[in-house]
Amino acid sequence: MDGSFTLTLQIVITVVAGISAQVLGEFFKIPSIVFLLIFGIAIGRDGLELLHPELLGSGLEVLVALSVAIILFEGGLNLELNKIGQVSGSIRNLVTIGTLITFLGGGMAAHWFAEFPWQIAFLYASLVVVTGPTVVGPLLKQVTVDKRVATLLEGEGVLIDPVGAILAVVVLNTILNQSANSLEIVSGLLLRLSFGAILGGISGWLLGTFQKKANFLSDDLKNLVVLAGVWGTFGLSQMIISESGLMATVTAGIVLRAAGIPEERLLLRFKGQLTTLGVSVLFILLAADLSIASIFALGWGSVVTVLILMFAVRPLSILLCTWGNGMNWRQKFFLAWVAPRGIVSASVASLFAILLTQNGINGGSSIKGLVFLTIMMTVFLQGLTAGAIARLLKITLDQASGAMIVGCNPLGRLIASLIQAEGESVVLIDTDKEDCERAKQDNLSVYESSALDHELLEKAGIDSFGTFIALTTNADVNLMITQRALEEFSPPRLFAVFPNDEENKIKTNKQKINQAFISKLSVKDWNQYLKEGQFKLGKTIIKPQVELQTVHLNSLINSGELLPLLLKRKGKLQIVGAGEEWQPNDEIIYLLHDSRPQLLKQLSGNTASSRFSLSQLPEVEEIPIATLMKVVN
Repeated sequence: MDGSFTLTLQIVITVVAGISAQVLGEFFKIPSIVFLLIFGIAIGRDGLELLHPELLGSGLEVLVALSVAIILFEGGLNLELNKIGQVSGSIRNLVTIGTLITFLGGGMAAHWFAEFPWQIAFLYASLVVVTGPTVVGPLLKQVTVDKRVATLLEGEGVLIDPVGAILAVVVLNTILNQSANSLEIVSGLLLRLSFGAILGGISGWLLGTFQKKANFLSDDLKNLVVLAGVWGTFGLSQMIISESGLMATVTAGIVLRAAGIPEERLLLRFKGQLTTLGVSVLFILLAADLSIASIFALGWGSVVTVLILMFAVRPLSILLCTWGNGMNWRQKFFLAWVAPRGIVSASVASLFAILLTQNGINGGSSIKGLVFLTIMMTVFLQGLTAGAIARLLKITLDQASGAMIVGCNPLGRLIASLIQAEGESVVLIDTDKEDCERAKQDNLSVYESSALDHELLEKAGIDSFGTFIALTTNADVNLMITQRALEEFSPPRLFAVFPNDEENKIKTNKQKINQAFISKLSVKDWNQYLKEGQFKLGKTIIKPQVELQTVHLNSLINSGELLPLLLKRKGKLQIVGAGEEWQPNDEIIYLLHDSRPQLLKQLSGNTASSRFSLSQLPEVEEIPIATLMKVVN
């Protein structure tokens, strides 16, 4: 009874510590692995000695195996093939060429600087070729970077884990079996990857088919069926060919996601919760079993080894693997900076330390110590600074520039021309052939198609734009398009022209869709003004006396004479939203309705050649006495 209670208490302590670390990570907006490592060490063998993972015996290996299977399955389940398609070449390169570069570079660094024997050095390198999806995923939720960068990091983290784990097993078997030749090593690696991929693909397809057909089951039971299927796939794959199970679980997750199962969100949520629990438990247990003395015993050479891995090997890998993929240097710099190691490296290193010791080979504790040092340094140096680096490089989503505009009507073309004149990228989408031709004549990038086409939005590069705006003459279509864009791509800023009724206000507030320009806008009227030349294009800068200018601007807006289009605030250009509150030094670009006859305007010098020039118009700059008296009183 005492023995069982002791084990129960160990599990309780592990779970409480792990979930507490997750809560703190969420609260402080930093990777939870930081607190998992701190808590694990604090209550482990070199801390308060509350947790003793060795009491679990072989049960620890079972927990590691089953938890890692769920973690990798959940990673595969979160991968969306349509997003991966944009960076598939780079992901393929990172999983193949990048793995080789890290393996060779890490092995040489460990041998020359940490003074490991060649075999142990390359075993260490095989353990750290992986980047941790359990660290990268939460990190990218907190640091919302450019979507191509995020997709590449997520895809690499998930797909490289089984490759790295299998590579590590092959290297370990080579050390234990000195007679193995290079052909056996390569064939063993390819066999495990291929078999795991095939079995996982079949399993994912069967699970997807079952989920669609089994309407008699509740959603909760369907989720448990998937859990049983994942563990069954992992166990079967491991039983037929050892160490092929990880690849099988990843592939099963990818195929199941691609199958488009009903209630997909419930499954993702359930598996996400299991993954959080699994990561929490594993990291606490593995960190508690870590000897701090073994890390210090490695010396400064081990620190240099990790620094070379971070600041020489990783940048070289990114440079070669992303060559010619269209990414700019800022995106590549961030990719080179963020490569934290996680649970797969830690768990496999812990198991290898035991196996090496059992086989009478020295170096098991050193490998485990160096792997955990790698995890600590990459998480603390890269993970904690990722947000600041992303903001410095200006690749966060809230810093994304440019606009995708749905509607090639005169108003849409004018706004696109203004944005393009500011040096930002812009693209227009419309089904009207004549309007699209006019946009092309204005040297604007145009797609003649429906904005409801998912593939068209991807092709047009929606992920690279900071703003998405629908301003067709049909308000219902505008809302439909922005809602679809939100569900499929979640652009940083969403705008639409739609009626300001209470139902739309409640709906759009929940969905983060902003009403564009003003609360009551007739796109047809302003398109007509633009066609007939009944307008002036101007700009004004808000002075420190905001209230006086605001009253005057609002009076012009409410009378239907002025339409604010763009706002430049602190050097950043953005679409004006309805009800925008002006701030000192805001620069507003606007349209002013000018109903004078066209001939009279030509005689006064307002020719077509100057109609897109920005000027400070007296009608806006000169505040009437009546407005001034109203503010004073």
